[in-house]
Amino acid sequence: MNSAVGYSEVRLIGTGGLTRSETETVAELLHGLVAGGAALGWVSPPAPDEVAVLLADVTAGIGPGDAALAVAYVEEAPVGFGYWRRYERPTHRVNADLEKIAVAPEHQGAGLGRTLTTVLIAAAVQHSIEVLTLDLRGDNARAVALYESLGFRRYGTLENFVARGPARYDKLFYALDLRGVTV
Repeated sequence: MNSAVGYSEVRLIGTGGLTRSETETVAELLHGLVAGGAALGWVSPPAPDEVAVLLADVTAGIGPGDAALAVAYVEEAPVGFGYWRRYERPTHRVNADLEKIAVAPEHQGAGLGRTLTTVLIAAAVQHSIEVLTLDLRGDNARAVALYESLGFRRYGTLENFVARGPARYDKLFYALDLRGVTV
């Protein structure tokens, strides 16, 4: 994919995980997004060590097919990432949860979020995931539009569930049924 800011691509990460430099860049990306109010599950920016542990946990699930991690690069520098993890409960293991999709503000609007999500959906199909779920903050209209355009359907809402200081937001639940989908 070519964008105005240079050559970009999205890659699935293998069992070797990210390099230290890539991990640091993802930590910086998350720090900036969360500091700017992005709805990524943190109230304050996560510490670099916390991000490194998170990415290592996701990477540990890649080999057995319990996770997928995709990274968007522009000129070999990470500018976005996303991942899903298979549910741990035995009765839910046929399903996975898309936990994060994040793209640096200066690269938003170039289709990287869509590409990250599409790559992760394809990986879920390849790993025989039956239903891919996600949840997001109700005021994230761009994410809602993206997920709905990719076929995710809302199956629930928890009103005023997410707290950020005195503000309250709905938590929206979405699912994409992958049974019968082939790639």
